[in-house]
Amino acid sequence: MNQTNITILAIESSCDDTSVAVINNGKVLSNLVAGQQVHEQYGGVVPELASRAHQQNILPLVDVALKKAGISPAQLSAVAFTAGPGLIGSLMVGCSFAKGLALSLNLPLITVHHMQAHILAHFIDDPKPEFPFLCLTVSGGHTQLVKLTNYFEQEVIGKTIDDAAGEAFDKAAKILGLPYPGGPLIDQYAKGGNPLAYDFPVSNMPNLDYSFSGLKTSFLYFIQ
Repeated sequence: MNQTNITILAIESSCDDTSVAVINNGKVLSNLVAGQQVHEQYGGVVPELASRAHQQNILPLVDVALKKAGISPAQLSAVAFTAGPGLIGSLMVGCSFAKGLALSLNLPLITVHHMQAHILAHFIDDPKPEFPFLCLTVSGGHTQLVKLTNYFEQEVIGKTIDDAAGEAFDKAAKILGLPYPGGPLIDQYAKGGNPLAYDFPVSNMPNLDYSFSGLKTSFLYFIQ
C-alpha cells in the first residue's frame, strides 16, 4: 500500500440507510446515502425488509460513489465497513459485500465500530477536537457519554440503562401519529414550543447513566 496516497472505500449498513463514501488521505471525495421508504407504512424499521433493500442498493451505490470520486477500483488502498453494532441482517449485507470486494482486489479489510465512528467523524472537518475530551453520542439505538484519551482509547463512562434517546423520540412521534421518521419532526416542533407548558418526570440516575423509559411511558399516559 502506498503510504503517501491512501484511498478507502467505506460502507455503512448498520440500520436502514445504505451509505458509501470514498476517502483519499482523510478528504471525503464522495458520500452517498440510499434511504428506504418501505418502512414508512410500518412506522419503524423492519429488519428483514431493511436487509433486502441493502442488497438492492449497495452495488449501484458503490459504483456511483467511485465514479463521483473519480476513482477506479484498482486505485483503492483498502475497504472499510461497519462491523457493528446494528441490525444483524443489514450488517451482514455490508460485511459480505466488503469482504468480497476486498478479496477480489487483494485489499486490506478494515472493520469499523459503529459508535466509535460517530465520535471520530468529528475529525473529518476543522476545527478538530483536542484530546482528552468528552463526547455525547445520541442515536436511535444508543445514548452514551464517552471519554476519549486518544483515537484508540474510548471509555464509556455513562450510558442508557433502558431506551435510547432517539428511540424515545421515535416512539413519542408514533404515539402522536406523526409520519416516519418522526424523531426529527419532534425535534423541529419542539424548537417552536413552550418548554414550561407541561411537567414530565426527570430521571434521577446514579453516576452518569441515563434512563428514558419512564419519560416515554409518562408521555404515553399524558396523551391518552
